[in-house]
Amino acid sequence: MARRYDPERRQRIIDAAIRVTGRKGIAGLSHRTVAAEADVPLGSTTYHFATLDELLVAALRQANEGFAEVMAAHPALRDPHADLAAELARVLGEWLGGDRTGVELEYELYLAALRRPALRPVAAEWADGVAELLAHRTDPLTARALVALVDGICLQVLLTDTPYDEEYARQALARLLGT
Repeated sequence: MARRYDPERRQRIIDAAIRVTGRKGIAGLSHRTVAAEADVPLGSTTYHFATLDELLVAALRQANEGFAEVMAAHPALRDPHADLAAELARVLGEWLGGDRTGVELEYELYLAALRRPALRPVAAEWADGVAELLAHRTDPLTARALVALVDGICLQVLLTDTPYDEEYARQALARLLGT
């Protein structure tokens, strides 16, 4: 039997891994659950991703794109005349506002790096990418501190299930920036 050409299969597997993780958490992720979700043979998942860590790396990399897209959609973050604290607080509000499923998924994958060393470089890519974007408006050390503060604010909102307080975030960011 001829092998079916399916150039989108790898991407469908990654998308399925993200959906499974979103519903069941990382503990519910297996090649079998992803294959069923993607409607592909089990062998396809192991062909494209020999280990679950390889699949999680691909899923985290794709999930990281969500926040990067939110940041990139706000040119005021790069505008030297804009209030960086206010703009960053507004961006966080957009990201954390509404349905938090995607944000929770991104953080679940991000925090999985604590126990899965293969994910650490991808988690670092996210932090480095955001810091690089912010370093255009401040120095590299302050940019890294802003990333840490943003992470902390996001984790507090997600873990305590409290509404995002944009004014609190703006004030905290402004203090860090010395403005």
